[in-house]
Amino acid sequence: MNLGRVFVIAVNVFREVIRDRILYLLGLFAIVLVAIAALLPEVAAGTESKMLLDVGLAAISLTGLVIAIFVGTGLVNKEIEKRTVYVLIAKPVSKAEFILGKHLGLAAVLAVLVAAMTLIYLAVLSFYRVPIPLGSLLLAALFQFLELSLITAVAILFGVFTSSLLAILLTVGVYLMGHFSRDLVSLGTLSENPAIEQVTQGLYLLLPDLARLNLKNDAVYGLAALPPAADLWANAAYGGLYTALLLAIATVIFSRRQF
Repeated sequence: MNLGRVFVIAVNVFREVIRDRILYLLGLFAIVLVAIAALLPEVAAGTESKMLLDVGLAAISLTGLVIAIFVGTGLVNKEIEKRTVYVLIAKPVSKAEFILGKHLGLAAVLAVLVAAMTLIYLAVLSFYRVPIPLGSLLLAALFQFLELSLITAVAILFGVFTSSLLAILLTVGVYLMGHFSRDLVSLGTLSENPAIEQVTQGLYLLLPDLARLNLKNDAVYGLAALPPAADLWANAAYGGLYTALLLAIATVIFSRRQF
């Protein structure tokens, strides 16, 4: 694998996505967050600080999720639909370099957006004099980026072999199921049916356990303490390995497509 070619593809993706006025979302994010901060005292007297902390992190996650899904599913799919993939295949670029470059380019955009939205979020919190658990919030934002990077890999995988609409629906489904995968296991246990338990266990192993990358509640509600450092490293490694596995599968499927 030639990292130089991967870098070139990633830079091109980054520039294309930025040109699509994605950064205008930052302005919308700031306006919405300020509006919510101004309205909360009217509807949540006494709890507005916690609610603003919670809403801000949720808004960062939702904004990033929309970009990861809607842009991610089209990174490869649009190349196929517009036949521009033929030009890329004719060049000395391997399928793995192509897939990895696409993912890294969008991941870079998401990293910039998450960082910018986090800074806006912290500025709003400071303006309204909300106590800021800075370390916890920054760690939660970092894990949000890891989650978005994983979802981007899911979107690319589905975009390789399905239509754009179906890829979007499947990616949303994986995201929702990934956040409830642990509940599926609990549901299977409560059923006391061996067949159902096997199915739920299988789904848990197959689907990404996105709860591992969700530190919002720990940061906002000040649970006794954040998970131990060993658990944080393990969860980060889980996200990275799962993302790498998805990209590897996407590369295999893309390599076997006939163009």
